[in-house]
Amino acid sequence: MIKRFALIIVSALVLGGCVTSPPQKTGNICHIFEEKDDWYDDAKDAYEEWGTPIPVSMAIMHQESHFVADALPPRTSILWIFPGPRPTTAYGYSQALDETWDWYQRSSGNSGADRDDFEDAIDFVGWYNSISHRKNSIKYSDAYHLYLAYHEGHGGFQRRSFKSKDWLKGVAKKVSARANRYRKQLKSCEADLQSSWWFL
Repeated sequence: MIKRFALIIVSALVLGGCVTSPPQKTGNICHIFEEKDDWYDDAKDAYEEWGTPIPVSMAIMHQESHFVADALPPRTSILWIFPGPRPTTAYGYSQALDETWDWYQRSSGNSGADRDDFEDAIDFVGWYNSISHRKNSIKYSDAYHLYLAYHEGHGGFQRRSFKSKDWLKGVAKKVSARANRYRKQLKSCEADLQSSWWFL
């Protein structure tokens, strides 16, 4: 009985530890990678696989979820009082929709990927941007237009659905500015992140 109880406690602690808290300081990419010491490797792997620079992918993810693993869009309201359904199926770090995530799993071969797993989510962002690069001729360094395609979809971007959405263009400018800040910050710490002693 005692052994069974101990097993239950240990299992609860392990399962409870699976939910990763967001970084405390999201304004500096060096602080993020110092706190989450496996995230740099994950982001670098995604960059090497798909081509999007680390600062660009991280800026998009910051905008989408602020690095909250189980982020969900806010619920709509019924009669301005009662909570209604969520407007989309967006979930996780990347706020990928169910259908788009299924497409990613099939296309990338990462069939066991989870939207609340940072490694999978950053890979998704890189994968999606690689399609934007191919279909919409957007440079990998162009965070502004990559974000517009990320938000509107590849077809929406081709139709320029964002042209009448001043609020969205404003958000894309914020993403671009953050990507530039992250790029400058990463230059100051990437050598340390890449050194072997960092992970000992």
